[in-house]
Amino acid sequence: MTRILTLIANPLTDDHVRAAEDAIGHVLHIDWLGPNEACDLHFADDRPGAALAARDRLATAPVDLFAQPDGANRRKRLLIADMDSTIITVECIDEMADMLGLKPEVSAITERAMRGELDFAEALRARAAMLAGLDQTTLDRVYDERIRLTAGARTLVQTMRANGAYTALVSGGFRTFTSKVREAAGFNVDLANRLLFDGERLNGQVAEPILGADAKLAALRQLTEEQDLDASATLAVGDGANDLPMVKAAGLGVAFHAKPLVAEAAAARIDHGNLTALLYLQGYRRDEFVFD
Repeated sequence: MTRILTLIANPLTDDHVRAAEDAIGHVLHIDWLGPNEACDLHFADDRPGAALAARDRLATAPVDLFAQPDGANRRKRLLIADMDSTIITVECIDEMADMLGLKPEVSAITERAMRGELDFAEALRARAAMLAGLDQTTLDRVYDERIRLTAGARTLVQTMRANGAYTALVSGGFRTFTSKVREAAGFNVDLANRLLFDGERLNGQVAEPILGADAKLAALRQLTEEQDLDASATLAVGDGANDLPMVKAAGLGVAFHAKPLVAEAAAARIDHGNLTALLYLQGYRRDEFVFD
């Protein structure tokens, strides 16, 4: 039985690979997944601590790495992804607040909630109350002017879908934005919270129950059952504390440019690369990526 250590960087140099080889001690063979971007180092499963030694050796280098058994279920059949600061580059609620001149106040609450320092539902209600009065036209402006897909997001979703995976965008944010991001990235489905309006303007409330950490985990389990999958065939990715339960429960849980609490607890972490790194973790080669 062998294990695989995947190295990902831009660029991934010979020096990076040699450092990992030296740390492992004996590499059986190297499989390049993307020229100068990613490779798999195959090594004997009887070398405890090899992956940790490689991580220590490359600690100061901009290299993402992850070790896993060399076996079945590497390519996942379900992708469940957080939206804000994961599939997109910003926190939508902070950009909404900016339209009212309240971004610093709202962003401070967002940051604490994502670090797990505040109850997510209470923090969401408090921030929503500060946004009362915004109209749909302003929300549309937020999407058009502020919301951008994270590099590699559409390629990740489209490549997995082309290979038979079901993909879900599950957000503690708002349907106003997830419905558009779902379409832009190509997800099968989106789940999120719903803002409430009085006429054409937000009334400062969110429909109950709040979709938070427990609901994200429940969505992972429900979709796994609906797709008739084993848990090992699932991939969850996120960056904040409300993503942690689903990330820990998935067959492959990835902390993406995440808050410390999530990065430390997740099985895999991507600190440097874009979302195509999740394809390399699954063993996809760059010439298999779907770009459109």
